[in-house]
Amino acid sequence: VQLVESGGGLVQKGGSLRITCTASGFTFDDLAIGWFRQVSGNEREAVSIISRSDGSVYYSDSVKGRFTISSDGAEKVVHLQMNNLQVEDTAVYYCAAEYSPGGLYYSRSRGPVPEEFDFWGRGIQVTVSS
Repeated sequence: VQLVESGGGLVQKGGSLRITCTASGFTFDDLAIGWFRQVSGNEREAVSIISRSDGSVYYSDSVKGRFTISSDGAEKVVHLQMNNLQVEDTAVYYCAAEYSPGGLYYSRSRGPVPEEFDFWGRGIQVTVSS
């Protein structure tokens, strides 16, 4: 099983970027799959997760209204469209997945946490310049 991220890079403040996670070796439609990000020295935080089984979606408060997650079952990819990027969005973005055929389950106070996800990509750098 493998998750491979692509599409990262450097963008100016206010710009847009789309990053993609390509999954292989999974029963894709049983996955909760999406994105975490991490700044050096900080904990990895959930950005956006989508349930392939019921379509439910999680967004962190910091990205709501700016980021959109989508997935394509035929291609086994998950995209994260990031608009109005801010300097504080600079991070390494990781694709993560877990088998969760019943939908998304997470604490409302904490959101999805990394320990719940069994599969990870290597990460991709997104840098927003001012």
